[in-house]
Amino acid sequence: MTEVLSQDEIDQLLTAINAGETGTDEFRPTADTRKIKIYDFKRPDKFSKEQIRTVQIMHETFARLTTTSLSANLRSMVHVHVASVDQLTYEEFIRSIPTPTTLAVINMDPLKGNAILEIDPAISFSIIDRLFGGTGESVKVQHELTDIEQSVMEGIIVRILGNMREAWAQVIDLRPRLGQIDTNPQFAQIVPPTEMVVLVTLETKVGEVEGMMNFCIPYLTIEPIIGKLSAQFWYSSARQATSTENLNVLREKIVAVDVMVTAEIGKIQVPVRDVLALQPGDVIRLYNVNIGDPFTVNIGTKQKFLCRPGVVGKKMAVQIIKKMADIEQGELEAITNEGEE
Repeated sequence: MTEVLSQDEIDQLLTAINAGETGTDEFRPTADTRKIKIYDFKRPDKFSKEQIRTVQIMHETFARLTTTSLSANLRSMVHVHVASVDQLTYEEFIRSIPTPTTLAVINMDPLKGNAILEIDPAISFSIIDRLFGGTGESVKVQHELTDIEQSVMEGIIVRILGNMREAWAQVIDLRPRLGQIDTNPQFAQIVPPTEMVVLVTLETKVGEVEGMMNFCIPYLTIEPIIGKLSAQFWYSSARQATSTENLNVLREKIVAVDVMVTAEIGKIQVPVRDVLALQPGDVIRLYNVNIGDPFTVNIGTKQKFLCRPGVVGKKMAVQIIKKMADIEQGELEAITNEGEE
C-alpha cells in the first residue's frame, strides 16, 4: 500500500529540498519492470497452446495415413508431414494462397459449417500427371483445372477425407464430405474475413515435386468440440480406443473357437463291469431324475442352461428354457413340477 504523509512530513521535505539537502532524483518514480504483452483485439487468440498441440497430433496421424494411401494410389513415393499449426484470420489465409489453386470446400458433418482443403497447384498437377500415366512431373504453366482434371482431383480428395475421418475418430465421429472445388480463393467465402481459423500446413512431396497442403478450420466450426481438444481427453480417448480395439480383436478370435456343448439328462455311478456288459435295449435308471425334469446344457464343464428335449425334423434337439444363473431354487422346482404335469 502507498504510505500517506502527514502535513508536517510534507513541510519538512519541502524545506529540505529548498535548502539543497535532498536531491530531486531521490523522488523519481522507479521504472516499471512488469512484462507487457501486446494484444491485438482484431486477432484474438481463441485457441490455447494445448488445443493447438492436440490439433497437431491429430493431423500427424492424418499425415501418416495420407502418405500411405497416396503412395499406394499413385504408385510413387509420397511423403506428407505437418509443418505448422497456426491461428490467424480467414482473410490472411485467403491472401496467402496462390491463384489459381485447388480449393476444396469440405462439409464437416456433424459439425456446423465448412472447412477448406487447399492443395498447391504443383502437387495437384503432379498427381494428375501420375494418374494419367506420366512420370508425375510438375507443369510449369499452371492453369485452372479442366472438367476431367477436376474429376480426378475429386477422387483424390475423397480418399484424403477418409483419412481425416479416421484421424479425428478419437475426438468426434466426423463425416467430412466434399462440397465443391474452386480455383479462385475469392469465391470460397465460408466465414467472415475477420473470423479466426486454425490452419494446418502439411508439407507434401510427390516423387521429386514438393508443395503444400493447407487445411483451414474456422473457429465457429470447431467450437462445439473445443473442450475435447485437450491432452487429457486425447490420451484417455486413445487408451479407450485401444482397449475397444483389443476387445474387438479378441471377440473375432473367440468366435471361431469350437467348444463342447452337451445336454445332460442325469448322473449315475455304474461299475465298469456293468458298462462293459451293456447291450442294445438295456435300461439305465437315473436316480433323483423324473420324466418331466428339464435337462441341463453344459458348455465345456459348466452348467449354463436348462432345456427340454425334442426333435427338429428327423434330428434330436433341445429347447433352451432359461439361464442357470437367472434361476433360483423355488423357480427350479416350479419348472420341474410343470414338466411332471
